[in-house]
Amino acid sequence: MSFRFKQFFIEDSKCAMKVGTDGVLLGAWVPTGSRILDVGTGSGLIARMLMQRCPEAEVEGIDIDEAAVEQANENGVRAFQARLQEWQGTYDLIVSNPPYFQNSLKNPDEGRKTARHTDTLSYAELVKHSARLLSEGGQLAVILPAEAENEVRQLAAGEELYLTRVTRVYSKENKKPKRVLLAFQLKIEDLRFEILEDSLVLEDEKGGRSLPYQELCKEFYL
Repeated sequence: MSFRFKQFFIEDSKCAMKVGTDGVLLGAWVPTGSRILDVGTGSGLIARMLMQRCPEAEVEGIDIDEAAVEQANENGVRAFQARLQEWQGTYDLIVSNPPYFQNSLKNPDEGRKTARHTDTLSYAELVKHSARLLSEGGQLAVILPAEAENEVRQLAAGEELYLTRVTRVYSKENKKPKRVLLAFQLKIEDLRFEILEDSLVLEDEKGGRSLPYQELCKEFYL
């Protein structure tokens, strides 16, 4: 299926995980950088969004799924079939919409199972190897299920990645948060980190996109 954004198209027919709200949120929310790695790039959506936001940046994507890598390259992303655990390089920004199901029933479709479950890339591995690849003061940004926030914050602290921003995402007012956007920065000697906390409600009272959601994604959604 093809998705049209203001400045590019994304085709995701070969990808196990399709274009969705999570990827768009992260791509619009994440801090920018000059050398960027998109981990689990899939169709290349987040990488393409960052290419639009940072035209001078060097943006790369990696994914373990061969078909997804082929699709990402077709979508204009410089993507490679690789595991984060074995990847080499130095980046000032790493982004990921990672596999997030840990204990739920596995999908019988092998591609979707790999894309959705943490068997191939646990939160601990994501944090550890992102810290390994980051330059001094580099940043890691992720979108996760809300219930994973505390676990990932603890893992990040163990790798000297310090939380700088958290946005809790609600589908509607008066609901529990569904997702959380987290940005961490690799420790710099003597630098103090302040945490910016906010929230985002996706739907307005009529069930359409809320004004804050529209504002965040205005450079992308038609």
